[in-house]
Amino acid sequence: MEIVTIDQRNIMVGIRPIEPCDESTLYASEVMSMGRAVAKVRRESGAARAAARTLLGQLGFPPMAIPKTRFGVPIWPTGVVGSLAHHDTVAAAAIARTKKIAALGIDIEPNEPLPENLIALIATPSERRMYDLHTLERRDLFVLKEAVYKACFPMDRQFLEFQDVEIDIFARSGHVSKANRTFSLELLISKDVIGVAYSRPNEVDAPLQNQRSAP
Repeated sequence: MEIVTIDQRNIMVGIRPIEPCDESTLYASEVMSMGRAVAKVRRESGAARAAARTLLGQLGFPPMAIPKTRFGVPIWPTGVVGSLAHHDTVAAAAIARTKKIAALGIDIEPNEPLPENLIALIATPSERRMYDLHTLERRDLFVLKEAVYKACFPMDRQFLEFQDVEIDIFARSGHVSKANRTFSLELLISKDVIGVAYSRPNEVDAPLQNQRSAP
């Protein structure tokens, strides 16, 4: 498994291929929390949780179950915030100590062009003016918005549409006016496109206008 760190090593990201028997790595409580999920979903979820357990081990935690709530949010040990993601062949996990990072979201997609008919759905009018067609055709905005959603939802329990999230790739920030929150962003690009969104403890309750003016 590949491990990378971001935000001055405060966040660990693990990326691993999905293996044929990864569903067998799931704990019983994890399987129960997935309900009637099909084998493919269990396999992908098992791979993401295997990555997360490896990262938790780096922080000194023993192997443990990572079930999810009825809203689909992973349940992490006390003192840890994290997020899981996968596509058909690769899984990813991100974790951090809550003393350093208050909210965290990750998403992963294959490094392939976005279907053209999805650009208008994903990009806001201002984003379509801000970015050239090459950027809009990539999956960068998609993964960053998904990561922002995963970081934001556990705090507010608000479902967001793509148009609710405004991404500034140049400033590496994502804004959710509906929730009055902003997040720092990291974009990791190789054979996959990985988006990470996060906020620090002192940023969680800060007014949006103050966050935007921060250096």
